[in-house]
Amino acid sequence: MAAAADDQHDQRPGADRGPGDDPVSRGARRPGPRSGRRARTSEPPLDGPAAADREPDPESVARSIALRLLTGAPRSRAQLAAAMARKDVPEPVAERVLDRFTEVGLIDDAEYARILVRSRHADRGLARRALGVELRRKGIDDELAAEALGTVDAEQEETTARELARRRLAATSGLAREVRVRRVTAMLGRKGYSGGLAHRLVRELLAEEEADRTSGADAASADDGWGDGGWTDDGPVYAQDH
Repeated sequence: MAAAADDQHDQRPGADRGPGDDPVSRGARRPGPRSGRRARTSEPPLDGPAAADREPDPESVARSIALRLLTGAPRSRAQLAAAMARKDVPEPVAERVLDRFTEVGLIDDAEYARILVRSRHADRGLARRALGVELRRKGIDDELAAEALGTVDAEQEETTARELARRRLAATSGLAREVRVRRVTAMLGRKGYSGGLAHRLVRELLAEEEADRTSGADAASADDGWGDGGWTDDGPVYAQDH
């Protein structure tokens, strides 16, 4: 019986293998690819989350900022430089990109200043003093600003101020005289017109209003309800019955 048991024991698979004969214990690898592992590569990722983690090129960032802003409206060089600085573009890189855009005509501070003066004066009625403040805020240098402001002369400025005052007086016709004067002169002052010019124009326009009212009252009194030809040197002419 013991011999039969030994024979059955010897017939078990792997019974004759020792501990060192097991392929797994010897470190042998099983055939087939190992799942869950990818081969390393030195090439940077072209897309995906890893690609998004790459540091953007500062010059590309600067170009993108300039093109995006210039597509919406004209901008001064100083405005574009400030936008690049807010995105942490190094100053040398920003200057290089701005120089290139200036060379090809995409940045033109002189033309930008002329456009701003022309549009702000026509659309908002700003005087040269207010326009000068706005040009400086946009980063336009004094020489270019002076050239642009020269396109609006004193006569044109006074004409614009008079029309602004006329419209505001018409809108306040039901208010007391002193209130109207105060509101119109304050409005002109906010637009950059001098106090002397504002008060003179308001006095002239109010005098015109008074003259118009007097003229209208005189005409109504002369008519007195009779119509044209209602009076002769001998007295009123009455309609006769036929």
